Amino acid sequence: MKLTTRHCPSFWLAFGAFLILMLTCVPRAVADGTDRPRLELKDVFELEFASDPQVSPDGTSIVYVRNSFDIMTDRQRSQLWQVGAASHLPLTSGESDSSSPRLSPDGSRLAYFSTLKADGKNTSTELFCRWLNHGVASKLTQLPRRPEDLKWSPDGRWLAFSMRVPVVRGSLIDVPTKPKGATWAEPPEYIDRISYRYDGKGYLEDGYHHIFVLPVEGGTPRQITSGDFDHKGPFAWTDDGQLIVSTNRSRDWELDPRESDLYSISVETGKLKRLTDRRGPDESPVISPDGSKIAWLGFDDRKIGSQLNRLYVMNRDGSDRREISTKFDRSLQSPVWMQNNSGLFVQFDDEGHSKLAGIRLDGQVTQLASDVGGTTIGRPYQSGSFSVSTGKPQVIAFTETDPHRPADVAVLSLDGSGDEPKRVTSLNADLFRQRGLAEVEEFWFESAHDGLKIQAWLVKPQWFDPKLKPKYPLILEIHGGPFASYGWRFSMEMQLYAAAGYAVLYVNPRGSTGYGQKFVEQIHHAYPGHDYDDLMTAVDVVLKRGFIDEDQLYVTGGSGGGILTAWIVGKTERFRAAVSAKPVINWHSFALTTDVYPYFWQYWFSDYPWRKPEEYLKRSPLSLVDNVVTPTMLLTGENDHRTPISESEQFYQALKLRGIDAALVRVPDASHGIVKRPSNLMNKVAYILSWFKMHAPENVDP
Repeated sequence: MKLTTRHCPSFWLAFGAFLILMLTCVPRAVADGTDRPRLELKDVFELEFASDPQVSPDGTSIVYVRNSFDIMTDRQRSQLWQVGAASHLPLTSGESDSSSPRLSPDGSRLAYFSTLKADGKNTSTELFCRWLNHGVASKLTQLPRRPEDLKWSPDGRWLAFSMRVPVVRGSLIDVPTKPKGATWAEPPEYIDRISYRYDGKGYLEDGYHHIFVLPVEGGTPRQITSGDFDHKGPFAWTDDGQLIVSTNRSRDWELDPRESDLYSISVETGKLKRLTDRRGPDESPVISPDGSKIAWLGFDDRKIGSQLNRLYVMNRDGSDRREISTKFDRSLQSPVWMQNNSGLFVQFDDEGHSKLAGIRLDGQVTQLASDVGGTTIGRPYQSGSFSVSTGKPQVIAFTETDPHRPADVAVLSLDGSGDEPKRVTSLNADLFRQRGLAEVEEFWFESAHDGLKIQAWLVKPQWFDPKLKPKYPLILEIHGGPFASYGWRFSMEMQLYAAAGYAVLYVNPRGSTGYGQKFVEQIHHAYPGHDYDDLMTAVDVVLKRGFIDEDQLYVTGGSGGGILTAWIVGKTERFRAAVSAKPVINWHSFALTTDVYPYFWQYWFSDYPWRKPEEYLKRSPLSLVDNVVTPTMLLTGENDHRTPISESEQFYQALKLRGIDAALVRVPDASHGIVKRPSNLMNKVAYILSWFKMHAPENVDP
């Protein structure tokens, strides 16, 4: 993979003296625990982060979502803010949660979704439009369900969005109706669909997502797609506004979840034309500025658990399809055309950093920015987004992070003068002036299994002193997925562990994304496997530095990391205590209870679980339960449909039957994303630290 680095200049002449002043006043958040108090659990509510930055067409201002946490309602709140040539100001009030800001092609209007509030509860999500020059906003819709995937037409006259349309079916039974005023039990729900529940959403209303168009003046949205398929975004308008290009699925889309193709849809008649027809996903279409070409993402499906998203281009009518990312060994996302039609901007993960690059139609790749992300507050996962102006020179706005701050808004201009990206917000400067942060160090090592190079990070305890006696305890914190990655990004959980006196080790073992297809395939039909060896080698490398207490090793992780935590305690006794969050313990039971059950049996295994039970058991932590002596806590949301809490209960009960010290923490009303509510993040960290302290050697207090 060849990557050319291009430094991108600022555009402060366009932004004016105001932003220059802002940048000189923004302190750089650094690790400094010498004179500041430690982070505390309650500081979770003080965090803020930026998301979804949208740069204006002329590149002179940015609208973004400013996210914070409400200590009274225990919820994330989101408002729209604008940073420009002479101001940094809110566009929406705290009385509603606003999202998906989208500027009109001429930059004069802002469309967005806003969730209205009544008595502290969500009432409905509607589509709004704000006339920026006049400071006036108007509600355009009265929708029965939540809209998604907002997109302006090229002429600025129409807005398109998707929304779930219910399907009403007749009852299977005929029973007497209850007498007036009687109180009966809720009636049973008859289910005959393949996809009937989804993590974070619960049991789904019978229906499908379809695309609607609405005049910008408001009125009644008009549905332009139909049928028993989900038409969802990202989708794209053609330059003449006559067609929308969207993803549609095959007849067996529920049983074949990766299979999809691109279709053009007539806005006037709803007529569909198929544009792609290969085996595998085709998605994220974008139309070139001159309207002649469509770029999109996808891959030829080989039934591998994780495959790289490739970038393709074809003519608008579907002819002359070709891949332009053949020599780039990273998975691409969020393509945006360059204004000269010569290539596209893309985002990708590369060795623990999320990056932006330009890729020309001849396949040449030029790196533009690094450290995109910071919107996953709990743990340092890949995340973030960007947008691009349409003027000349083009300006990119993106969310930027590092281990010492969540996402802020940053900008870079493509005028060729060589300046670095500039950060234009500092949303947590007030908090981090008052709190010390832990230093984070990146390092590489070779796995003891086969010498494979592995990347890792060590979060050092606050007021770290390598010569301190007694030595520091160590937490091995394992990422989920397993086809995901940690990296050089902010993590409140890691910082809180370090503030409690622990060194924290996090690793991207084989199977993690951002290292190419061969690295991912190291665990194909072999997970957990030698990723275990990678993690143990990382622990050994850190121990050799001499400042870790070998008798105080602890391990935790969530989802895929929870699986590996349960696997580890069945393979070794070196850890004093473990916390396995939302794990899979028994692949056989998981495969038929998870919400996305059509996927796992064919991508993570070689056949159905009843045909290959030995394959499922061999890779299940349950198969190692007789080896476990490590005190182990299980922690899972009660509404987790991805790795159901019954998985945690199997391990908990098996350990109890064996007389092993074990505990089970059930998180009420929580799905797989346990820490969506701030108090749940605090509780998760508090339970993990308490469990580890409970099992520390006597007279030791980190």
